[in-house]
Amino acid sequence: MTAIAPSPARFRAAALLPRLALVLAALLAALFTAAGPAAAHAALTASDPQDGAVVATAPAQVTLSFSEQVAMGDDSIRVMDPQGKRVDTGELRDMCSGSTIRYGTALHSGLPDGTYTVAWQAISADSHPVSGAFTFSIGAPSATSVALPTAQVGGGPVGIAYAIARYAAYAGFTVLVGGAAFILLCWRRGSAQRPLQKLIVRAWVTLTAATLAMLVLRTPYTGSGKFADALDLDGLKAVLETKTGASLVSRLLLLGAAALFIAVLFGAYARRTEEAGERAKRKGKEKGRGANGEPGADTEADDLLFGLGIGGAVVAGGIAATWALSEHASTGIQPGIAMPADILHLLAVATWLGGLTALLVALHKVPGIEREAVRRFSRVAFVSVLVLAVTGVYQSWRQIGSWSALTGTSYGQLLLVKVGLVAVLVGIAYVSRSWTARLTDAPAGKPAKIARQRDVSRETSPASVTVPEDPKRAAQLARQRAARESARERQARDADPARAGLRRSVLAEAGVAIALLAVTTVLTSTEPGRTAEQASGRDAVATAVPNRAIKITLPFDTGGQNGKGSVRVEVDPGRVGANSLHVWVDDPQGQPLDIPEIKVAFTLPAKDIGPLPLLPERAAPGHWSASGVQLPLAGEWRIDVTVRTSDIDQTTVQKNVKIG
Repeated sequence: MTAIAPSPARFRAAALLPRLALVLAALLAALFTAAGPAAAHAALTASDPQDGAVVATAPAQVTLSFSEQVAMGDDSIRVMDPQGKRVDTGELRDMCSGSTIRYGTALHSGLPDGTYTVAWQAISADSHPVSGAFTFSIGAPSATSVALPTAQVGGGPVGIAYAIARYAAYAGFTVLVGGAAFILLCWRRGSAQRPLQKLIVRAWVTLTAATLAMLVLRTPYTGSGKFADALDLDGLKAVLETKTGASLVSRLLLLGAAALFIAVLFGAYARRTEEAGERAKRKGKEKGRGANGEPGADTEADDLLFGLGIGGAVVAGGIAATWALSEHASTGIQPGIAMPADILHLLAVATWLGGLTALLVALHKVPGIEREAVRRFSRVAFVSVLVLAVTGVYQSWRQIGSWSALTGTSYGQLLLVKVGLVAVLVGIAYVSRSWTARLTDAPAGKPAKIARQRDVSRETSPASVTVPEDPKRAAQLARQRAARESARERQARDADPARAGLRRSVLAEAGVAIALLAVTTVLTSTEPGRTAEQASGRDAVATAVPNRAIKITLPFDTGGQNGKGSVRVEVDPGRVGANSLHVWVDDPQGQPLDIPEIKVAFTLPAKDIGPLPLLPERAAPGHWSASGVQLPLAGEWRIDVTVRTSDIDQTTVQKNVKIG
């Protein structure tokens, strides 16, 4: 929801919104344009030997270089011969120097010729597990019984359970912090309302249980992927020595302080607020005015409110810091700025969406919520949105870094979805703002009239008669009385059209907020756009795997009619000597596209060989092939494919591949 102000100010704020959007867009463009190198979510940037390389003699060791600091153990790098037997010494070598992050492992001497497989796994500095595998050959490629792993570390049932715990932790934090902020900043009398008490206590339980689950599952999540390893005490001890383990333990300690905060909020503070409200109501009746029960001036209650506000802010900031100190914000460029920005971002999300949840519960469960409380939350939500906009722009620049990464990586695409959801949420909040204005401007006597009618109905209802001694009859009357009371509460809620409209719009906001929270949680476990592009730069060269054909797909656009599509090239077996070549051309819908001509050329720039032209024969509509394609040397070959879709429309696309 957004802020409510007097009408002229409201119009001025509405006029300023387009300007604010333009300023933010310009800032975003400037940040993306000026982006420099950064990393988060470690990526393998180099290896020695390289992926797919054929070396003349056996290397003494295998080394891996990463885009950021990683945590590795003695078993993190494994090298296996063609029969699947380990040939490394099992001792990790730390070869880091300055900004260079490199680790290696020594190999046994006297290794025979053949194809060797390197499998590795590590923990990024942002706490996420990463893994991979590649091959190299000594002398010449050979058959191998080792299959390259297809599953990534952190997947499987354990990965699903860990992800659920992450979702639950974010949701619990959001409702816990936002609900408490709603009470302290917007509706002090809410501390004595049972529905809000249940909401916040359940949020605390959810966050605590999720944190414990993440701590226990951390060992199998970053290792074997087996639930049984959750009981491994040595593994748990190792987790506690990591940055992530320390953050989770710190979160549990802070949740202990949060439990004390909740006890005071719903205990001493709630009693003080109720007493102050009763005094205010009595004074109002004595002066002949209807009092709404909102507490008036109370020095002790105000002092307690101040203490709860300071203590709650410290605890909430500390819990938010456990994410900032162990995930994306703690790595890459400008961590000193990124971590405070991340903390503010999390607190703003919690204040807005968690407060929205508390408001929705109050509107549905508590008929006596004051209109001024809704106005206050509108202002708080507006400030939260501004903080979200500023910190979100900075975080987007830091994790994306370029326009190509914004549209060409999973992280960037998810970020666009998140921005879209925020836009929808702000749009619905604008509707809520209009309902809030109607609620605020409604005649003040109407709610009091409803309350008086409800009181009269209580006095004249059969529920006030003497309860019979028969227990069954007493229970029946109690159920009837509860049903009547529930009906009266619904009538009181629905009697105000503005309140009903606000409740519907807030419910819509809450639905979009749940989707937004889910996308945000997925973002935290997705490789940032900067790192994804950095990794794709390393993988831009298609590599040759023994006994496996090289397959590449290249989009093309000749500019003429029916000039768009993709060309698929297969070089089999993708090694020095004779190879077979197949080329398929597909239209944008994936159907075979029969074109007048296809030409292929192979070039080895490092040896000044080529281009070696080749004119494959048409085998079928959209399919061309050639046999006996001779590639004389190993190295990084460039494949140029010329596609002609008409007499005058043609284009050439290319890709580098490694021939072993």
